[in-house]
Amino acid sequence: MTKYEMETIVNFKEAEDTASIYTYNVALKNKLARYAEKYPSLCRLTAQTEDGSRTYEVPKKRLTIMLTSPMSEERKEKLRENCLQRKGSEVA
Repeated sequence: MTKYEMETIVNFKEAEDTASIYTYNVALKNKLARYAEKYPSLCRLTAQTEDGSRTYEVPKKRLTIMLTSPMSEERKEKLRENCLQRKGSEVA
């Protein structure tokens, strides 16, 4: 299976309280597995395939989709300078 074929699909109906998350993404599968282990009443594995996909069910109110704004070059430079300053003070 190619990476192009390895999808992540978040699916829910407005009338229902739960969402289904189908994914091949390793980081997301690990995150969902940890969440299911910690909160079994909120997240459960509903399916998995031999080729590596997993499907979890979670309450919709536990999901967020976060879009981040691009960082300006000025802000990036300031962060770089702060990091370099911290590194320099740790070495001393």
